[in-house]
Amino acid sequence: MDIRQLNYFLEVGRKKSITKAADSLHISQPALSKMIKGLEVEIGLPLIIRSNKLNEITDAGLVVMEYAQKMSALMDEMNSTLNDMTNLKRGKIHIGLPPIIGSLFFPKVISKFHHQFPNVEINITEYGGARVVKSVEEGEFELGVAVLPIDEKEFDVYPIVEEEMKLLVPVNHRYSERDSVELIELKEEEFIFYNEEFSLHGIMRNEFILAGFEPNILFKSSQWDFMTEMVSANLGVTILPETISQKAANKELKIIALNPPVLWKLAVITKKGRYLSFAGRKFIDLILNEKQFFYDN
Repeated sequence: MDIRQLNYFLEVGRKKSITKAADSLHISQPALSKMIKGLEVEIGLPLIIRSNKLNEITDAGLVVMEYAQKMSALMDEMNSTLNDMTNLKRGKIHIGLPPIIGSLFFPKVISKFHHQFPNVEINITEYGGARVVKSVEEGEFELGVAVLPIDEKEFDVYPIVEEEMKLLVPVNHRYSERDSVELIELKEEEFIFYNEEFSLHGIMRNEFILAGFEPNILFKSSQWDFMTEMVSANLGVTILPETISQKAANKELKIIALNPPVLWKLAVITKKGRYLSFAGRKFIDLILNEKQFFYDN
């Protein structure tokens, strides 16, 4: 087997579809199927379960995916190291961003970095916060942005944003005239929450449990604008970071402080001990030196 076979299989595993993976890789479906079949013959075990729609990964396939990801990360690290040694003004960064964070805070940062280093390729993948952390740990991304707290024994952490979480309620809600509420006062509320893939889900759920109750989650979503529209429609309440709350502000919503405040802390993370490319180091330097970008949105 070779690294190309493993990378192609990795894409099939991510897409769970030979058809979608072939489109992504810009090769024909028969050619990709033949390559995967060859890999299965060489390994001696089936790697995917073929069906009309989705291609589920077998247990053996999951093992191959895990090692393929590690080998791909090592190849990227080797190429980055060699590029740095040649001192050329080129390179590549793989960044993992939760969608909510990318759209709120990063357009200006990425724009400035691109103008300073126009030959550096920036590859951005949007995952929920929990998956970003896992993907940085496994080497899929060189760096990512995550919600703190995070295990600092495993990651180097560069804090960038800190702001309060806010309660959003409909204007006719019983708390709509209040300036602040305590978490325990929300015990009887129905919540509209981010789904489990997002770090905010676990963070706020833990805060409620510490306050003495399990939140009654009525709906889950991955889109903050949809969540706030549901609040406006009197379907429940939600809790979101202040920046998002201000963007969502309208005459149908009331933004209320939490007492005591619950903080939303963001940081750039890299895997501790893993080689960080010249481009990656420059990107982090720019973020740390230009933090005003995160407060000008």
